[in-house]
Amino acid sequence: MLGYPGKRVTMPAADEALPGRAEPMTVPSRHYVLGTPLTPPFPAGMESILVGMGCFWGAEKRFWETPGIHTTAAGYAGGFTPNPTYDEVCSGRTGHNEVVLAVFDPDKVGYRDLLRVFWENHDPSQGMRQGNDVGTQYRSGIYCFSAAQEDAARETRELFGEALKRSGKGAEITTEIIAAPPFFYAEGYHQQYLAKNPGGYCGLGGTGVRLPATG
Repeated sequence: MLGYPGKRVTMPAADEALPGRAEPMTVPSRHYVLGTPLTPPFPAGMESILVGMGCFWGAEKRFWETPGIHTTAAGYAGGFTPNPTYDEVCSGRTGHNEVVLAVFDPDKVGYRDLLRVFWENHDPSQGMRQGNDVGTQYRSGIYCFSAAQEDAARETRELFGEALKRSGKGAEITTEIIAAPPFFYAEGYHQQYLAKNPGGYCGLGGTGVRLPATG
């Protein structure tokens, strides 16, 4: 997952994106850790959070370890190419971000609690990179399924930015916050990668700054 010299750090235009394909990626039917279905339909009442925070291997693990999570999946979102492959995303010619979809029970864990997992487990000020991982697919992003999610995302971005400045780590937050675009599942070997490969590359860090309590 490490970045390579010359990795693209600017988004492609829609007319230069790779064409992709109509067929969705084939993925396992069950979550390797949680045993729940990896794909819809999900139980009634479940909600979802979709985020990008660098390499999706480590990010997905953070979410499946969080109480109240029903299932998680690694995938791609925020670009132009339908049903991209990992190699295509890494080329920088799809516009996609590496993202994690986490489906959760709102009676057990709140959306703002999951935003805390997001903000505290990566550095949202690094632009088109996360640590040693360089490229457009490593950008920080929150992709919202409702106006309420967008409000919470923007409020916590402001709070976390203020906390960064108070800590002396005052770089501007570069996290994109937009309506949730189509989510495309990543290849099966990416799903729950660190459970299958416990010594594998994680790539996930943080600033050491905590999100202040929110309403």
